[in-house]
Amino acid sequence: MLRLETIICTFSVLSVAARADLKARNCSEVREACIGKGFSFANVPLQEIPGEHLRVCPQGNTCCTQEMEDKFGQQSKQDFENLVDEMSHELRSTFVSRHKRFDEFFLELLENTERSLNEMFVRTYGKPYMQNSEVFENLFAELKRYYTGGNVNLEEMLNDFWSRLLERMFTLLNSQYAITEDYLECISKYTDQLKPFGDVPRKLKAQVTRAFIAARTFVQGLSVGREVAQRVSKVSSTPACIRALTKMMYCPFCQGMPSVKPCKNYCLNVMKGCLANQADLDPEWNLYIDALLLVAQRLEGPFNIESVMEPIDVKISEAIMNMQDNSAQVSYRVFQGCGQPKPAGMTRSTRGVSDVFNARFRPYSPEERPTTAAGTSLDRLVVDIKEKLKLSKKFWSNLPEAMCVEDRVTAGNASDEECWNGHSKGRYFPEVQKDGLTNQVNNPEVVVDITRPDTFIRQQIMALRVMTNKLKNAYNGNDIYFQDSSDEGSGSGSGSGCTEVCPTDMDGAATEAPVVEADRSGPVDDSAPLRAPSVALPTILALSALALHRQWR
Repeated sequence: MLRLETIICTFSVLSVAARADLKARNCSEVREACIGKGFSFANVPLQEIPGEHLRVCPQGNTCCTQEMEDKFGQQSKQDFENLVDEMSHELRSTFVSRHKRFDEFFLELLENTERSLNEMFVRTYGKPYMQNSEVFENLFAELKRYYTGGNVNLEEMLNDFWSRLLERMFTLLNSQYAITEDYLECISKYTDQLKPFGDVPRKLKAQVTRAFIAARTFVQGLSVGREVAQRVSKVSSTPACIRALTKMMYCPFCQGMPSVKPCKNYCLNVMKGCLANQADLDPEWNLYIDALLLVAQRLEGPFNIESVMEPIDVKISEAIMNMQDNSAQVSYRVFQGCGQPKPAGMTRSTRGVSDVFNARFRPYSPEERPTTAAGTSLDRLVVDIKEKLKLSKKFWSNLPEAMCVEDRVTAGNASDEECWNGHSKGRYFPEVQKDGLTNQVNNPEVVVDITRPDTFIRQQIMALRVMTNKLKNAYNGNDIYFQDSSDEGSGSGSGSGCTEVCPTDMDGAATEAPVVEADRSGPVDDSAPLRAPSVALPTILALSALALHRQWR
């Protein structure tokens, strides 16, 4: 009887053990998890099978066929690329949207000013203006061409504008003489000596060139950041990276544990190995962001293109009035250098100079401020982009940490014993590697060839380096001519070639003090606000047309 009880007891123990072993080898949970992820495998084992066929996952008993492991590898690559794309979406959107907004703002600012000028002159002077409006039309056309990346030397272009304005004004002020083209060419040779417009051209040239250099370079800088972010976020996974990703994300399926997530440090080592080249972009990216922030500060202060364009009417009127007040002396010195021109004859009006410039401008009215370009102001745009730019620093080196969070890949703050360590459920012991290619030499999860940097990433690093150099020069009010392959367009100008933030030779050292000088001469009131409305530009420029009207009659 005792022997029978022993046999029955032994049989019961073996039965329980067999049932427990059968349960451990059941793959139904894996089947359900695969269906949930959208896999359509021809066959998922009902129970574990020998895993000698596996090339990535552990080769013990497994719930995976060769087909399953192959598809897991393909899906790992897709999951990784999608995750990088998702994580970089906000960064890319920031550069795309801010580049668009700044570009629209600057272009609309120019167009609003030119449109206001044209509308007022057509309304006031009609056909005579339309036949002779090319002086100011050319000014705006060249400013726009420069901003949009054209090969324009701002200083030479502005010098040419003042020369042509001098020719028109001199002809008008000396309407009793027949001024020929040859005579006008002679006059232009004496422009620097005569200084017919006082010191206004020099001051205005400094303000306009620095503001336009900063505006164009800033928008080009945003364009480069946009292109780099878009290109680098399209990662190209190496076979070693795909192998490591498959092992981390899908080998738990093969082990019958599809719900077990990778350990945090395990995930970090895999991501740091797969994103080693992207991390190497970070130092140059941070320098580029810093340079953008410096130029943004200039746009808020002395290089603010909005504050330069709004009072440009006051400055040009000051120049015209200065030439009026000194017309006799200017004419006398021209006659000395170029000779006395021939009389024009009785058909030309001989009214005095005082009859030509008998108008003064009405006071500035704050209520007449025009609608701002793009429905906003430069100050608001700059504040917004500065906040976004600061958040984008160290983006590429922080990417592995951002990806290895609980709701995306890892087990998060779960117990160290409850996560997938690459072999089983348990603690992950290797230390986390540092960022960058050279630091992956001993990465325990990803085989990285540190002797072969990614050529594509190196191209993006160079694009950032070139743009950073240009931004530093723009910070100092300098423009440099260069051409590169970053699709940002080529610049032009007479920059110093300074590659670091260095002192500017314009009006002393580079400071945040306003550029618009207060030591005005002539009829313009010293107390006039520095930021006059853009709509006033047609008003002061109308003075030129008023003067020209005298000649056209």
